[in-house]
Amino acid sequence: MAELKKFALQALRFVAPGTPLRESLEQIVKAKTGALIVVGEIEKVRPLMNGGFPLDIDFTPNRLYELSKMDGAIILSKDGKKILFANVILLPDPTISSSETGARHATAERVAKQTGCLVISVSQRKDTITLFQNDWKYVLRDVEEILTKASQALQTMERYRNIYDDLLNRLNSLELENQVNIYEVLSFLHRACMLFTIGKEVENYLIELGVEGRLIEIQLEVLLTGVKEETVLVIKDYAKKGKDPEDILRELVANFRGNFQEFSYIAGEILGYRKEEIDTGIIVVSKGYRILNRIASIPSSVIEKIVNYFGDLPRILESSFEDLDNIEGVGEVRAKKIREALTRMQRILTF
Repeated sequence: MAELKKFALQALRFVAPGTPLRESLEQIVKAKTGALIVVGEIEKVRPLMNGGFPLDIDFTPNRLYELSKMDGAIILSKDGKKILFANVILLPDPTISSSETGARHATAERVAKQTGCLVISVSQRKDTITLFQNDWKYVLRDVEEILTKASQALQTMERYRNIYDDLLNRLNSLELENQVNIYEVLSFLHRACMLFTIGKEVENYLIELGVEGRLIEIQLEVLLTGVKEETVLVIKDYAKKGKDPEDILRELVANFRGNFQEFSYIAGEILGYRKEEIDTGIIVVSKGYRILNRIASIPSSVIEKIVNYFGDLPRILESSFEDLDNIEGVGEVRAKKIREALTRMQRILTF
């Protein structure tokens, strides 16, 4: 699913499975009666209205279903909690372009373009529900179809997550040996951006699935567990520019188009590296944030002081208990814990 605008996402949430409006729409589809429903500010719709009768009653799925058996459009309040009018003839500007051939759909499209309101057209013949708002049009898909697509996206994410974890473990080893090159960092960030991009696609599916997407949502949460935190720390370790790491991550994801070579240069520029540094695969030195974060119960404020004191991970790894103890806020107990943890990491690497 392509990136959706905010109003489109709101519209999909409004009619997602499990909502009262979706219940009504499905009743209308099954009955093959068809319907034209406008959801929005009445002041915007009133100039287009002709005939009909006012109701101003609370919305219930059954009431909307019964009213759909009549000719004309039904007007709902912006929040969908009130049925304001029924049996309304809508007369939008006929000069507004429409790609629709059926009268109901053409009216829906023109009203949506003219008012900016959400307009829902239920086809009497095709058993379809179509949403219109501004220039946006979307035909609601069968839940099983969306579940299939979401499951396929999750399978792809699972493969990428495995590669992401492998690259992360490789970074661990290379950082402890001070042998990380810029290519390793960019490969890791490229894989992270792939996870975020597919994850966003699945989130769009979840909006359309409503209550039917609970299992998909749980699987997505599992696949993305820890990804943002680890990626932010990698950025914090290797970014030359003093920008907020989360802002850098947002910029990387926004510029992600899939192609690794293109991403490498864009990401390098965002991180502060020149093209020639990327082409030659220069060795880059970690500041040490991520490795120190692997040690339990060390506050971020203390990690910040350690990094500021030593400057980079190689110096931190070479530090003694006394060096660590000398840093304000570390203390004897933490200094011992940090030194033992770093030694253990290095020892594991040699086996």
